[in-house]
Amino acid sequence: MDAGPSEVPPKPRAGGVGGRPREPPRGGRARGPGEDYASSVMDNPVPPRAAAPGPRRRDRHGRGMRGPIAPPQVPLAASRAEVFADLVQDSVERLERRWAQLADIDFLILEVPRLDGPGGGWGEDSVPLGGTIAAREGHPARVVVYRRPIEIRTKGRDERAALVHEVVVEQVAELLGLTPETVDPRYGED
Repeated sequence: MDAGPSEVPPKPRAGGVGGRPREPPRGGRARGPGEDYASSVMDNPVPPRAAAPGPRRRDRHGRGMRGPIAPPQVPLAASRAEVFADLVQDSVERLERRWAQLADIDFLILEVPRLDGPGGGWGEDSVPLGGTIAAREGHPARVVVYRRPIEIRTKGRDERAALVHEVVVEQVAELLGLTPETVDPRYGED
C-alpha cells in the first residue's frame, strides 16, 4: 500500500524529537507528563529580591569594582585644602622657632576674603591674600590666610609654599609691629 496524503505521520518516540531524551528547560526543572511550561515555572519558588540592594561586587562590564587609587593616608589622596593647611602649618612652625609669642596667635584659613569683614575695603584691582584681627577681650589675635586667591596666583607647590610663607610673615609682622625682614631674615629671597 502506498502512503497517501490521508495517512498520519508516525508519532515521535517518547522522550523527544528523533528519539532523543527530552532536556529540561534552561534554569528550570524537567517537566512531567501533562505538565506545561507555564505551570512548571509558576510552581518554582523564587526568592524575593531584597528591598535595598547590597553593595555591588562588580561593575557592568564584568570586572571587579574599582577601589581607591591610593589609601587615604597617602599624600596623593589629600585634598587641596589639606595640602594648603599643611603649607600654612609648616610656615607657622618655621616662625615659632624664632618667635615664641606666636603660640598665642590663632592662624585661620578661609577660602576667600569677605567683602563685609575686616579689611573689606580692598579695591577692585587687588584681592587680599591674608589679614589680621587684633586681640580682643577673651579672643586672641588672629592671622587669616585666604586659600583661593593664593592658589590662583601660583602654579606649583613650591611657588605656593613660598607665597604662603610670605603672606604669613607679612601678617605676623603687622601684628607684632615689626618689618617682615625682622620677623624672617630670609623674607623676599627666592
